[in-house]
Amino acid sequence: MSTIDLRDAARAAVASHGFAVDQPDQSGLTAIAPAALSAGARDLTGLLWSSIDNLETRDLDQLEFAERLPDGGIRILLAVADVDVYVPKGSALDAYAAQNTTSVYTGVTTFPMLPERLSTDLTSLVEGETRAAMVVSLTVHGDGSVEPAEVFRALVCNRAKMTYSDVGAWLSGAGAPPRPVVAHAPLGDQLRLQDEAAQRLRERRHERGALDLETIEANTVSVNGRVVDIALIHKTRARELIEDFMIAANTGVANFLEAKGIASIRRVVKAPKRWPRIVNLAAREGATLPAEPDAKALAAFLAARRKAAPERFADLSLAVVKLLGAGEYDVEVPGGEQHGHFGLAVDDYAHSTAPNRRYADLVTQRQLKAVLAGAPSPYTVDELTGIAARCTRMEDEERVAEREVRKMAGAALLSARIGETFDAIVTGDTPKGVFVRLLHPPVEGRVVRGFEKLDVGDRTRVKLLETDVAKGFIDFARA
Repeated sequence: MSTIDLRDAARAAVASHGFAVDQPDQSGLTAIAPAALSAGARDLTGLLWSSIDNLETRDLDQLEFAERLPDGGIRILLAVADVDVYVPKGSALDAYAAQNTTSVYTGVTTFPMLPERLSTDLTSLVEGETRAAMVVSLTVHGDGSVEPAEVFRALVCNRAKMTYSDVGAWLSGAGAPPRPVVAHAPLGDQLRLQDEAAQRLRERRHERGALDLETIEANTVSVNGRVVDIALIHKTRARELIEDFMIAANTGVANFLEAKGIASIRRVVKAPKRWPRIVNLAAREGATLPAEPDAKALAAFLAARRKAAPERFADLSLAVVKLLGAGEYDVEVPGGEQHGHFGLAVDDYAHSTAPNRRYADLVTQRQLKAVLAGAPSPYTVDELTGIAARCTRMEDEERVAEREVRKMAGAALLSARIGETFDAIVTGDTPKGVFVRLLHPPVEGRVVRGFEKLDVGDRTRVKLLETDVAKGFIDFARA
C-alpha cells in the first residue's frame, strides 16, 4: 500500500487545474444581526423548515417547507441561502469565488468556493440559526403542473437537519423515523407532504420525457489522508425528493427572470452527439429508438428496462450518462434561441439553488434581488457570457481534478490486489484509451490490453496489471 498522503496529492491536483486552494482572509467576517437582515424581508422563522443532505455536509444551501391548499394543491417553499448579503458584487470575496466558480469535492478534502467561515457558517442554513434567504414559492397541482414561481426575500430558521439515508429509508418504509421526526411529530407530516409534491413533479417530468437514471456515485473513505474504502452512494427517495424540488425551483427561477425581461445564465445539456451508440445499446436490449435524438423515446426505453431488469439498470444508466455528455453554461436572452436541458426535458433551466458552492447561482441570486428591488440587472449580456464560459471551463477542470484524485484513491485501494480479475463496465472510448469501471469496488481504470471492439456500455472481465498511486494509473487487461 502506498504511503502517499492523498490530502497533499489532492491539493496539488486541484491547484494544477487553475483553482485557488488557499482560502482568502476570513478574520473580518462577522455575523450580521437578524435585525439588519430583516429590512424588506418576510419573517418566516416560525415555519417548520428542514434540510435533507449528506451526513457530512456543512454548506447547507436550501431548506424546504410545504403546505396543502384547499383545492388540493401543495405549496412548496424553497429557501436558498442569501450569500450575496455577505459577498457583494465586486468585493475581494466575489473575485475569489469568480476565479474558482465552484467548490471542489475530492472525497479526501474539500476546496470550497467561499471561505468556510461563510459557506459552513454565516451563509449556511445551519440548524437553529436565523439566516437570510431567497425563497422560491411554487404551487404544485394534482397533475404535477406548476404555477409560475413567486420569489421573495425572507428570514428563515432550520428546525431539523436530516440525512438522505435516514429520511430515504423511512419514506420507503425500510427504516425507522429519523430522530427529529420522533422528537417532533408534525415534521413527519411535513416530510410526507413534501414527498407527495415531489412524486407529482416527478411523474409530470417523466410524461414530458425526463430521463429516469439510476446513477451510482462513489465516495472515497479516507482516514488521515489514507484510503480505507470506496463506498457507493445509492439514490434514495429522499435524494429524489430534493432533486425534484431543485429542478422545479431552477425551472421556476429561469421562467421568472425571462418574464421580467432579464437575460440570465442557463444550464444546458444539448442533444447527445453519441446518440447512435445509445440506439445500439437499446437494440441489444431488443428495443428500437429513433435515428435522431428523442428524449421521450429514450425515457420510455429506460423505464421499460428498469422494470424488466432492475438488477442491471444501474449499469445501463451509467452508460447512457456517459454518452449524453457533460452540460455547459449558456446565456439566454428573452426571445432568443433556447437550447434547453435534454436530460430533464425542460426548455428553461437556471442554476440558483446552491450559491455557497456554484458561482452561477450567486450571479442569478443577485439578478433576482435586483428585480425585487426594481433595479436593472447588475450584469450586462457580455458579462454574463464571460461568466458562463468561465463556469463551464472550471467545471470541466473540476471534473478532471476530482477524477484524478479518485483514481489515486482507487490505485491506493487496489495496490495490494495485482493479478486479480474483476467484473467491469466500459465507461469511455476516447483517443486516450478505453476505460472501465469495476463493479466492486467502483474504481475506474484503463484497459491497456485486449480493448479492441469494446465500447461504452459493454460488460467485460478485466485483470489488474499495475497501479501507480502518485499518477493515479490503474491498468487492466481484458480477461
